[in-house]
Amino acid sequence: MTVIKNIADFVGRWFALLVLAGAAVGLAIPDQAALVAPHVSLLLGVIMFGMGLTMRPVDFAIVARHPKAVVLGVLAQYTVMPLLGWGIAHALGLPPLLVVGMVLVGSAPGGTASNVIVYLARGDVALSVAMTSISTMLAPFVTPLLVLGLAGSSLPVSASDLFLSILQVVLFPVVAGLLLRMAAKRFVERILPVLPLVSVVGIVLVVAAVVGANADAVLSTGLLVALAVVLHNSLGLGLGYLVGVVGGMPESARRAVSVEVGMQNSGLAAALATAHFAPLAALPAALFSVWHNLSGALVATYWARRAPRDATGTEEEAASTDASPRD
Repeated sequence: MTVIKNIADFVGRWFALLVLAGAAVGLAIPDQAALVAPHVSLLLGVIMFGMGLTMRPVDFAIVARHPKAVVLGVLAQYTVMPLLGWGIAHALGLPPLLVVGMVLVGSAPGGTASNVIVYLARGDVALSVAMTSISTMLAPFVTPLLVLGLAGSSLPVSASDLFLSILQVVLFPVVAGLLLRMAAKRFVERILPVLPLVSVVGIVLVVAAVVGANADAVLSTGLLVALAVVLHNSLGLGLGYLVGVVGGMPESARRAVSVEVGMQNSGLAAALATAHFAPLAALPAALFSVWHNLSGALVATYWARRAPRDATGTEEEAASTDASPRD
């Protein structure tokens, strides 16, 4: 168990580089990597079950104590990123499948590694966990409607099929993990330290599979899609912080909202794109998964050296909140 925990700690520290390595493997041996593509939804289900194991009912208690911050954060999550994805895709003249892919990334719930980034950035971890949890629970209802509204004119979109997929690969596994932790708390808490290993391996496999299935597209249009992804993530981080400023939140909460808005559950976007559209539609999600973990690490490093000047409110709750990786 100690050896596995050490390995889990290692992959957690080097997560961004491992995801980058997964993308490189997808390019180096595309045919072999593409064989994993049909199993992306299953991999995501395993990852989301692991996320559910890290969740507790107390994660939702912050909503009652600080509703303004949570509501503003979740609203920003489901407005800023979908509109940015749609706008950037059209501004760069991306083809319809890539437009859908960008909208899917923007319409996904919060990124599953965001809690760790917020923790390292000295942000409000309690707020971050609440935003991730609530946006994930809302995803089956909100994500299909956003994709239908923003991308329905580019390609046919079945909101009901997306709804069922998100139930199967996100909501059901998350709730199952949450219930298992409540029923077998001691057992689950013993295995929590090794969950990052499962999550990182799953995300790396998803990225390798999507890149492998789109190797030709990566080589021909990869730079343009990469530009779209970098703009999407960077503007999301900046506008998320601005929402915190306009909302009068303390500095620690602004950092949390910035990271939660800028980091997306790109694994879910990749799974939905692969299952309901075509492998090319999953390309933005794969590149986003690589980039947002790198940018998140940079943001965390910058903020880690600067203590929040006016942190108040939920900061004391952050110290007691589980900040383990939810990838």
